[in-house]
Amino acid sequence: MTHSPASAADDRSTVTGRRRIAFAVRTDRDGLSGLPVLIRSLALTNPGVCEDVVVLHPGLPDSSFDALRRLHPRIVTREARGRTDVFRLEGYDTVVALAPGMVVLGDLGELLRMRHGVGAVPQLLSAGEPGERRAVLPDGLLVVQRADVDDALVGRLGTGTPGEGLALGDALVPLDARYDFLTRRLHDDTPVPARVAVLRFTEPPGTPGFGPAAEARRRFELSDDAFRAAYRALPGRKHPDLLAHLAPPLLEARPSLDLARTVADVYRGQGRYDEAVAVLAPVVADRLDAPRCQETLGVCLMALSRYDEAEAHLLLAAASPAVAPRAFAQLARLAWLCGREADAHAYAREGLDADPTDAGCHSWYVRTRAKDPDADGPHADDSEPSDGPDPSDVAAPAAEQLAHVALFAEGQENAGDKVLPEAVRMCFGPDTGPHRWYEQPVHRLVDEAALERLNARRGVIVGGGGLFLPDTSPNGNSHWQWNVPDDLLARVTAPLAVFAVGYNVFDGQLYRRGRFAESLRVLVERSAFFGLRNHGSIDRVRELLPAHLRERVRYQPCPTTVARHLLPELSGPAERSDTVLVNCAYDRAGLRFGHDYGHFLAQMAVALRELRDRADVRYAAHMPADEKFVHDLRREHGIALPVEQLYDMPNDTIRELFRRSRLVIGMRGHAGMIPFGCGTPILSLVSHPKLAYFLSDIGRPEWGLSVHDRELGPRLAERAGAVLDDHAAAVADVHAAQELLWKTTRSNIEELRSTFGMDR
Repeated sequence: MTHSPASAADDRSTVTGRRRIAFAVRTDRDGLSGLPVLIRSLALTNPGVCEDVVVLHPGLPDSSFDALRRLHPRIVTREARGRTDVFRLEGYDTVVALAPGMVVLGDLGELLRMRHGVGAVPQLLSAGEPGERRAVLPDGLLVVQRADVDDALVGRLGTGTPGEGLALGDALVPLDARYDFLTRRLHDDTPVPARVAVLRFTEPPGTPGFGPAAEARRRFELSDDAFRAAYRALPGRKHPDLLAHLAPPLLEARPSLDLARTVADVYRGQGRYDEAVAVLAPVVADRLDAPRCQETLGVCLMALSRYDEAEAHLLLAAASPAVAPRAFAQLARLAWLCGREADAHAYAREGLDADPTDAGCHSWYVRTRAKDPDADGPHADDSEPSDGPDPSDVAAPAAEQLAHVALFAEGQENAGDKVLPEAVRMCFGPDTGPHRWYEQPVHRLVDEAALERLNARRGVIVGGGGLFLPDTSPNGNSHWQWNVPDDLLARVTAPLAVFAVGYNVFDGQLYRRGRFAESLRVLVERSAFFGLRNHGSIDRVRELLPAHLRERVRYQPCPTTVARHLLPELSGPAERSDTVLVNCAYDRAGLRFGHDYGHFLAQMAVALRELRDRADVRYAAHMPADEKFVHDLRREHGIALPVEQLYDMPNDTIRELFRRSRLVIGMRGHAGMIPFGCGTPILSLVSHPKLAYFLSDIGRPEWGLSVHDRELGPRLAERAGAVLDDHAAAVADVHAAQELLWKTTRSNIEELRSTFGMDR
């Protein structure tokens, strides 16, 4: 299945260093008949792998590959120029070269994790003759790292003598024979060894004496429907792109509730909520015997902002004791999105009655508990507040307040999302509490009542943060994080400012841009100020806008990066501890690391062992899930790091921790921006374009290292050591880099204060 350009995956691998991997196979018309078996075997033995399969051919008609496209969603065809094509395949960093006469029988993960040289199996050339001569055969399996292939090597390969091996020289990384096992070793009906991962047929089909090898191949000589059914029936993890390609034809041919749920689940995981609903709704209806299907349908309807329908299906799901806790947590979320705090609390309580240990229901129960009646909230009355002990906690008249549309993190949620809203408010004065600010949670639906409250304020600020993202809290109204329908957005009459927002799509993330682009157009048209936090986001957003609106998109750095200029207590020299803080992130780990997580972990172990000889290395967890790094590092490499749990700290403590550290090495965006804003040197572990965008904006790209870097460990240790060696110079460099950000921010603030009438 090929996605349309409107829903294509983002490709910013040149920014993040993400490794682009492909399988490649050279064929002519005669070899074409063997490719379906090869592709079926690859999918059925490596069900969690779905990389491009590049078919190199001598100019065959495009229709020749239709049968292959039915089997795999990522078939890429290219006309071949010669046998060296696989060594310089444009657009890829790692190429696993296969042959039409091969069958995959085992896990290829080790090959996909290779990072150096050209992997190959040197085959015995002179069986039965004195001495042993081995060579890499031209039609054998190869694992090519294009960074290690130069013109001289390609030239030698292109001029080799037919029948002789490939002259790989020092580039050769010998592989175990199981990755290119020749059937000529299996004469006299010798069984195929269980360890064989790739079996290569060296005899014509039907040759006597190779029965077990032929039987291994026959396992994959399947009809399309049989192959699809076999893939779906496999245990364990299956790649969503493959499942989305293979399961729908099964559902069309043999409709069933179980198949419908399989297809809907994979569509849901890909953000294709409308397709998931189209698949499930006709077969689920109001059935009480399909609670998990009702739950999936309800969640997908909620993602489309069809809240009444979603609530009905989630209530049906909640009737099942096995599903009730999850369903009630979703119902609590739905009610909260719609501004029904009391209903959200009641749903969370029902979920806890079903399972007192359910974390989701507990979180919503705590979040929706009745607030202090003197405190302002999204539904507070705009009349004069009652007297309270602290005037700063009492809401000013609505016309004197600014409305703030943002993600307001609570509990043990992302520490960066707690510091950021306060930093935005500090740009407009020291009072960051409910007296001067009215909160509108960005995920909560903007309905007529909410619009009225927004318009009653002197201005509306949206941001900051990576709000241009489709999947954290999906909605059908905008397809980004602010849950606002276009018609209501167009009726915002208070001055509207988009402030330090980022385009937060991951490298390789699927994003269906049509609805988002239209919402974006309305937003830009309505905004008095539209400032994005980095020039990478500016470029991406301008691509989605009509020409006449593009110049309205401006630069407004994240205010966390200029905290020294906003908080007097941060402006002076810092008293540093001998501490280096490290942070990693694990949301959407597949997009962050691909096949390279083990490599990343090993390289970090190399760097941290060296750094621990020079400083107290500690781990800064922005949320509980970040602590996976600490557990994995200890288990795999025997390195234990003390943990600073930032998610349990108040904002002042977070800033002070970063300010007192000598260096912060971070993967999260705000693991770099917050310490930078406090005047602390940073190094970024780049797994998302936004980190590289920020470093580019301040003219310090060398402060970033890709998590995919082949030499990440030594390079990180070297750069961190340089910071520690001349720390005063590193701090001065941070201060210098802040100046342009502060100059831009100060100018924008002055403009906005005038826009909001705050100078009067």
